Amino acid sequence: MNFLPALRELVMAYQGFERYSAPDVKSMGLTMTQFDVIATLGNQLPMSCKDLGEKTLVSKGTLTGVLERLEAKGLLIKKSNPEDARSQMIGLSLKGQQLFDTVFPRHIKHLERAFDKLSSQELSEVVQSLKALKNIFN
Repeated sequence: MNFLPALRELVMAYQGFERYSAPDVKSMGLTMTQFDVIATLGNQLPMSCKDLGEKTLVSKGTLTGVLERLEAKGLLIKKSNPEDARSQMIGLSLKGQQLFDTVFPRHIKHLERAFDKLSSQELSEVVQSLKALKNIFN
């Protein structure tokens, strides 16, 4: 059970990230999940709900509600999927793309202030360690 300290640090790092990131996203009038959806759809062609769920790692049940709220705000467009009439394609509306163009760069700068505290070598080591960790679970 010598992996428990690593598991603890991983969870604590993610919780720390959430504490740092979430208030900035909230100040933009979005939840973390809404931001995730907008960031994923920004500068992209519309995609199926299934593809969006895989790219955002948001559960289908949660994603449905988030998409409904974003659509009600006029940030999303939904249209029939020409390849599968049972599904819809989801994309950002003009208003949604304008929001993305504002909030995404702003949040990236916010995150950059934290990640800049790591050297290039440290950041590379974190990436390699996280990839190795991900690979043991796949």
